[in-house]
Amino acid sequence: MLHWALTFFILAIIAGLLGFSQIVGTATWIAQALFVVFLILAVISLLTGRKPVM
Repeated sequence: MLHWALTFFILAIIAGLLGFSQIVGTATWIAQALFVVFLILAVISLLTGRKPVM
């Protein structure tokens, strides 16, 4: 998920350099949303951890 967030962020930077403002806004929003989802899932994963199998 972090990979996709970085991909959309790079897409937003390239679109910004080329002057496509609508694409910049959309790609930035998607990158931010994916990054937030990644952070939430990472925190949940860290809190729960691996439990030993009995």
